[in-house]
Amino acid sequence: MGRGRAAGYNDQRELILAHAAHLFARRGYPSTSMNQVAEACGLSKATLYHYYRDKYSLLVSIAEGHVSRLQTLVREVEAEGLPPERQLRELIRRIVEEYADAQDAHRVLTEDVKFLEDADRERVLNQERDVVNGFARAVGGLRRELHQADLSKPLTMLLFGMINWMFTWMKPEGELDYDAMAPIVADLFLGGLGAVHPPSNTTTTAG
Repeated sequence: MGRGRAAGYNDQRELILAHAAHLFARRGYPSTSMNQVAEACGLSKATLYHYYRDKYSLLVSIAEGHVSRLQTLVREVEAEGLPPERQLRELIRRIVEEYADAQDAHRVLTEDVKFLEDADRERVLNQERDVVNGFARAVGGLRRELHQADLSKPLTMLLFGMINWMFTWMKPEGELDYDAMAPIVADLFLGGLGAVHPPSNTTTTAG
């Protein structure tokens, strides 16, 4: 009988992924070594290889894990059966909330997916398409004429254009945080600049 995994094995794997994502996001995937990942985790290189066989497996796990969580949140929101506008606002809130805790993984997904092998890259990109399609369904449900004019997906990509790059300018220590930004993004997308309401007691921004 094979030896079972020690308690905390999965927790250690997740901790390793978090450190690796931070290094990949800051240094770039090609410039990060397994030695650096092991050092960041406080592990020996031999112990690191017990959890992940190589740097590439780390990249796959980071990218696929992040986009899988996005898929899950889309499915969860759709299952709630909310009215169209509430559904879209909830999708925006949930994905902005997810990005707040996954900036490193999101940067890796955005910038390092090109280093994946063809089959892995296509699988991850298909998962991303599934997320986009979920948002496009919400947009189309809100404005049927936009869906009929094949504009649901282009408008969704414009929405993601606002959301996907927030990590490049949001200051984690700033007064304007992700919780405050989510309704602003929804207001701007749904109603234009005139519909945006400043969050209460907020005086600073990014930049």
